[in-house]
Amino acid sequence: MKFADVILPLALPRNYTYSVPPEMEASIRPGSRVAVPLGRQKKYAGIVKAIHDLPPASYKTKPIMDLLDKDPVVYPTQLAFWEWMAQYYMCNEGDVLNAALPAHLKLSSETVLLYNDAYGDDYSDLNDHEYLVAEALHIRKELRIGEVQLILDRSDVYSVIKQLIDKKVCLVYEELKEVYKEKTEKFILLHPDYEREEALAPLFDELARAPKQMELLLAYLHLIRTQGEVAQSELLKKSGASSAQLKGLVEKGVLVVDNRIVGRIRMGKMEMQINFDLSPAQETALAGVRKCFEEKQVTLLHGVTSSGKTQLYVKLMEEYLAAGKQVLYLLPEIALTAQIIRRLQKHFGGQIGIYHSRFSNNERVEIWNKVKSGEIRILLGARSSLLLPFRDLGLIVLDEEHDASFKQQDPAPRYHARDAAIYYAGLFKAKVLLGSATPSLESYFNAQQGKYGLVTLTERYGGVNMPAIEIVDMKKELALKEVVGNFTSVLRDQIRQSLAAGKQVILFQNRRGYAPFLLCTTCGWIPNCKQCDVSLTYHKHQDQMHCHYCGTRYPYIYTCAACGSQTLVPKNFGTEKIEEDLQELFPTARIARMDVDAIRSKDSHNKMIQLLEQGEIDILVGTQMVVKGLDFENVNLVGILSADSLLSYPDFRVNERAFQLMEQVSGRSGRKDGQGRVIVQASNTRHHILECVTAHDYRAMYDNEIAEREQFAYPPFFRLIKLTIKHKKQQVAEQAALILGNWLRPHLGAQLVGPAAPPVGRVRGFYLQEMLVKLPRDVKKITQAKQLLKSLFEQLTIEKQFRSVIITPDVDCV
Repeated sequence: MKFADVILPLALPRNYTYSVPPEMEASIRPGSRVAVPLGRQKKYAGIVKAIHDLPPASYKTKPIMDLLDKDPVVYPTQLAFWEWMAQYYMCNEGDVLNAALPAHLKLSSETVLLYNDAYGDDYSDLNDHEYLVAEALHIRKELRIGEVQLILDRSDVYSVIKQLIDKKVCLVYEELKEVYKEKTEKFILLHPDYEREEALAPLFDELARAPKQMELLLAYLHLIRTQGEVAQSELLKKSGASSAQLKGLVEKGVLVVDNRIVGRIRMGKMEMQINFDLSPAQETALAGVRKCFEEKQVTLLHGVTSSGKTQLYVKLMEEYLAAGKQVLYLLPEIALTAQIIRRLQKHFGGQIGIYHSRFSNNERVEIWNKVKSGEIRILLGARSSLLLPFRDLGLIVLDEEHDASFKQQDPAPRYHARDAAIYYAGLFKAKVLLGSATPSLESYFNAQQGKYGLVTLTERYGGVNMPAIEIVDMKKELALKEVVGNFTSVLRDQIRQSLAAGKQVILFQNRRGYAPFLLCTTCGWIPNCKQCDVSLTYHKHQDQMHCHYCGTRYPYIYTCAACGSQTLVPKNFGTEKIEEDLQELFPTARIARMDVDAIRSKDSHNKMIQLLEQGEIDILVGTQMVVKGLDFENVNLVGILSADSLLSYPDFRVNERAFQLMEQVSGRSGRKDGQGRVIVQASNTRHHILECVTAHDYRAMYDNEIAEREQFAYPPFFRLIKLTIKHKKQQVAEQAALILGNWLRPHLGAQLVGPAAPPVGRVRGFYLQEMLVKLPRDVKKITQAKQLLKSLFEQLTIEKQFRSVIITPDVDCV
């Protein structure tokens, strides 16, 4: 007998083994979806990981119930990748499956009630609700949960169902339901009797008395000659006819309606038009990348902002596509895809796929299948696109490789797309190009050590100068009373000059909303979230208070809960407040805001980018969305409104991140002609990072930070695993963390930091405790430490008082 190890979409420490029925043995393969039972009644759609002839020693196997696909949905390469991710990031393969597979490929299990014929039809011991359901069951023989909700006209029906099961009126089983539906569209064909031209003449005579039908037929004949096929919707739009008039021609046997399956994702032809020339510096850099790829799998391209890194990517992608390979282009944010996709389509035509969280579940299934079949040759997407089933991957381009958005936070797997991409590429023997103007310290260190190739591009494309950066002292401006609405006199004057010259301005503030908190000026009370230990942010546009940790929204608070006074005032400022101040200061300017609140729909970001490109926006204010990789020719001024907030966060990467953000946002200025200007408002003007930013000196920042990292045992010299212990009760969380810390300290010693409460000690009603494990860069020691951690987690949660404690390991935390 054959057996199959199946990955289930559950956080199970081990994969279950099932027996393969003889009739499936010839067709089942690793990567296939199968329907399998788990427990008494549950059914799941899992993925076959391996097929073998070794039965499990500790339990009797159940047979696989159904094979759901003719062809596997993933390749063995992806299964190997999933296994590595689960081991490296200390999660389960079910977690990886859940992250990788589109929702509509993970079949939903639906509860079905079956009437128990042995019960009979005596309903005397049933209450009114039970009687209604029992009677319907007796007639229909089976009902789904949704149908029971309709019968009772209420959503909470589970107590009624439980009573019916207990009284043996019905039985329950789980039915796997395929959710993905193919999209169909109606196309119009000419009846075969009228395909010859001589047959059309009498038809026109006949339709002379029906002018609208005649117009409809003429519109059809025009479209079929120009386009080759005619969709019903397009025909009605072109002709201005109604559905009734079309129906008349169909009933007369002139036209025929054909229902066809069409894709939601339409792919055009691959038409390469690489119609630009590289500068001498770019040519040298491209030759350097090619040479590095001869010897190394990974190359870091360190190119200053606006140096033309994207053009290098295009040239390199052209070479791999010509060799028949697939290319994955990773970006840190969905926000960046709109502008890049237009550029790539200009060079490569319609063979480009996009993949990110804004797509519908049906669209994701279609992209998944097109990547798997090789129809999509170039895939552009955020970190999740790394989990797609590539067939023959040749190159991964990871743009803005330093960006923290490449790290998945919740839920598991908490992977870093940069590191995972390097492992994934290794499975294909593919190459990885990391690109950034401000590389992460880890990548630059690896390049300095010779682990990665390193290519530098030090001049901007077209010989444009780097922007001039001016630090403005907020303390002096406040003392002179020159600050108006969070704008210094210097920044206000520069904005006026830019607007007068017909140029555009970008202003950066790393806080959304109107004000980060409200303050009672009488007693000092600050409104906090009920679920989290964090102040509520005021969003004036919605007139609500938002928690940016759990997402809970509260009505605006007018009265202090502590002293009862009505002296609550907004403190500090976010992007909404800046937008309001700008409208007062520059009433004739066209102002737009780009943050998570303003960019809600799938296309809203793209529309805003296009408005900026077309000169319809004068001043754009935003959060990190405006920083990353966007390219606007007419922007000559960038303002950073509060550099101090970037430099005061309690994190060992704070200086690196602040430099990256300020250097990246300054790079949006003066990209086409003339030297751009950057105004940085700060109170601590002598901070050494501001000196590095002013001089555009990445190396000075790197040298300073790398020395401190080595001294205090932080990456890249050590690996970090952050352990977060959560519980609804503070005492239980603290006690569990203390016990776990005491168990770990004899093994780890000084490599264990904590436990302690994080800066925000309660999130979504859970009290938090954190520990940091520092491990030397030794694969054997890291593997041993992970095994130790897992065994101690199990040991702790076995104890009764800690069963509901949640322990979350975050490997390579950022």
